[in-house]
Amino acid sequence: MIFLLSACVHTDQTPSVQRIDTAEGMIEYLQEKSLPALRSVGNWHNSYGPGLKINTEHYEIYTTLLEPLMLCELPAFMEAAWRGYNNQLPQPVTTTMKFKVYLFAERMQWDDFTNKFAGYQAPVFTKIKAGAYYLNDACVAYNIGRERTFSALGHEGWHQFNSRHFKFRLPSWLNEGVAMLFEANSESGGLFSFEPDKSLYRLASLKKTLIKNKMIPLKDLIALNPGEVLTANEDGAVAAFYSQSYALVRFLREEGYGKRLGNYQKMLADGLGGNWPINETNKRIAADRNIQLTVKWNRAVGKKLFEYYIGGDIESIEEEYVTYCRKIVYHVRIR
Repeated sequence: MIFLLSACVHTDQTPSVQRIDTAEGMIEYLQEKSLPALRSVGNWHNSYGPGLKINTEHYEIYTTLLEPLMLCELPAFMEAAWRGYNNQLPQPVTTTMKFKVYLFAERMQWDDFTNKFAGYQAPVFTKIKAGAYYLNDACVAYNIGRERTFSALGHEGWHQFNSRHFKFRLPSWLNEGVAMLFEANSESGGLFSFEPDKSLYRLASLKKTLIKNKMIPLKDLIALNPGEVLTANEDGAVAAFYSQSYALVRFLREEGYGKRLGNYQKMLADGLGGNWPINETNKRIAADRNIQLTVKWNRAVGKKLFEYYIGGDIESIEEEYVTYCRKIVYHVRIR
């Protein structure tokens, strides 16, 4: 949907109207706002309609969305996400080449772009009911409302960040678990912060899993990938995988006043630098993004990393983990 808004600009003669339902009008509007995170804004010539190219310090955003509130906030949001991704590491990394983000105003544009951009993988992505994806070093999203759109960009932005900077790919539980830390956010005075403890969607899903006694055992969770869960087609299994992975990353960062935070950050830092204690075959697969990940690789590496960095007594850790899960969902209401 394109919002038709106007703002009156008074002159000494007749008043003129600044239209921001056009690319030119929106460019002028954003420039006049003097947004701290905005480096530049110009036209994006594309086949879908009026478009903008927005530059921040670390992002190049191509968009057909002409919604003023979201566009005013988007530069600051993406830069806050970049800082948040870096905060997962003991030492920050430097991004020299800007990340690309495509944000479309409507689903039809997103579908058409995806069919061209994703090639043979397009049928997989176009099955997404509402959301975004990361592919070929770009995040691709469409407007599903401010809160959900920013949530999707925060999530997929992590996949983009670690795919660019990490020498090794992450096992599924860790990759998805960290991504979900960037789904809930708040804004104050133009500054964004991420609040994983307010991710009500994941918390509600986790509580339902606990109530139904459908928790995936920890030893299985760290070896699974979403594809396996989808193939199994078990009721609530996909929701359980994601909500439990989200809770597991939070557990490693927060429980016991952060007693495992150093180990967690070391695991990520060694993935960043290519220093995991895995065999040469698994290292080669982890480092080469052109090699398709297998269930076997995910199982072997997921379990190996957890035991090496977090601890081998998985049953004992699981007791703490489940207790933590019950604690963080205690006050969550579900329908």
